[in-house]
Order: sequence, then C-alpha cells, then structure tokens
Amino acid sequence: MIVITTPSGDIGGRVLARVLEAGIDVRIVARHPAKVPSDIRDRTEIVEGSHADGAVIRRAMDGASAVFWLPPGDPTALDAHAAYVGFSRAFIESLPGSSVSHVVGVSAVGRGWPKPAGLVTASLAMDDLIGATGVSYRALCCASLMDNVLRQVGPIRSEGVFYAPTPRDLPLPHVAKEDVAEVGTGLLLDLEWNGVEEVPLLGPDDISHNAMAAIMSEVLGKPVRYQEMSMDQFEVTMASLGASKGMARDYAEMMIAKNEGMDTSSPAGNRKNSPTTFHKWAENQLRTGISQ
Repeated sequence: MIVITTPSGDIGGRVLARVLEAGIDVRIVARHPAKVPSDIRDRTEIVEGSHADGAVIRRAMDGASAVFWLPPGDPTALDAHAAYVGFSRAFIESLPGSSVSHVVGVSAVGRGWPKPAGLVTASLAMDDLIGATGVSYRALCCASLMDNVLRQVGPIRSEGVFYAPTPRDLPLPHVAKEDVAEVGTGLLLDLEWNGVEEVPLLGPDDISHNAMAAIMSEVLGKPVRYQEMSMDQFEVTMASLGASKGMARDYAEMMIAKNEGMDTSSPAGNRKNSPTTFHKWAENQLRTGISQ
C-alpha cells in the first residue's frame, strides 16, 4: 500500500496516475473526497481530512509501506517554517513505530547554502526531520519549477509579458513538474533503496528569463517579453495575492538566494533524470494553458 498526499495537486496528481497505472494499491488523503474524480475514487482508498492532522495521517499510514509526502505550501501560513516543518510535524511524529519504511518527498535544491533562503531553508529542515525518524527517505530536491510560469498566463495572454525578480540574463536551472513526478513514481514503485539521500532535479540545462521569453514567443507565435521587477515589488505582489507577511518575506528570501547562486552552487546531480527542456515544456503545457 502506497499513501499519496496532495493527490489533486500538479505533482501529486501525476504521481497518483502513474502509480494507479502500475496496479499498486493506493490510499490518498483528501480534504474534499467528493472533488476526487469518480474513476479515481473507484480505484483508491480515501482518507478524508488534512495530512497535517495527526489522526488523519496515522489512519492513512496504517498498514502502508511507503508515503509520497508533499505539504501544500500554504501561502497564508505564518511563515515558511510553519508551512513546511509545522505542517509536517504530525507526520514526522507518527513515522517511528509505523509500518511505513520508505518516504519520497518534494523538497528544494540548496543544501549547504550559508544564508537564509526562505522556503528552501524550511524544506531542508523538513527533510532533516523526516530522515531522522529512521525511515528510508528520498528528497526530490527541485530547482525552480518551469510550471510556475503558468501562474502568469493572464499577462502573457493579454500583454505578452511575464515578471520575476531575477536578472534577465542570469542562467538558472529549471525543472518540469512532469519530470519530478516521473522520478518520484519510479522510487515509489521500486523500494529497493535504503538510507537517506537527496535527488537533485535541475532540468537538462540552465536558462535565463530572456531566453525563456524568446522560446515562449516562438512557441506561442506572438511576442513575449520578460520584465524584471525589484525584490520589494515582488514581495508586495506576493502579499497582494494573499501571502502572509511572513510567507511573502520568505518567498523574497528564496529568490534572493537563487539570484546569488544557490541553485547553481549545489551539486549538479544527474541531469538525465529531468530531461524536459523549457521549449518542450512550453509546447506541452504553456501553449495549452494560454489557449484555455
């Protein structure tokens, strides 16, 4: 039995579909079971509630051998520590003595970065606590996600522009959620691994935001430009979108660390594990998002 959290999320949903295709028994944790598509409800066992709730996660883990763990990263949380470490506390406390022997979690690139890095710092602290429970753990350490561009479908469609607080010609690693789900599923379906390790997911090559704009222009058949914003503007924008003061600050702190080289200073890892280029991602995901 494999437990999958965030089954309706972009990554969790992809992992769920792949595990079901493999014919493995699956249990999912869902706040609103009625929103789970009927074809999935018929093929899974559903535990209703939040996976931050100790009673809920213990019920979900009962008799399970592996868990796919992903906090929702609630932007309204007090701060990143609360969103990741605090949210995961009940799960971490429930692991010792449970039947769960293996955990695959979604985390971030940045181990060894000497400065605070907001969401990254919190994610790595969560990893350390899970790994210390004695389970075998693989942290899927992601660079920036290509799919975050989809949050700006509106301005890309109407104005031909997208924004970020990143220097326009700074090449940084980016990974597609599709690749993250593929690697995570592979680990869940073959539990012949032990110990605690990080799995860097960096995408096939580094790319700047100006280069991303050029690719989007080509794929969409319309001019798209990149507009750099200040870090103060970024923090204000995050707050205007509903992020708490602490989370807005931690988003900005993470972006500062990325701009200063956190992602590119991390061990390169095996880039073959995340082969989707930004061009291929734009063809498969952005083009569809723009047309909807």
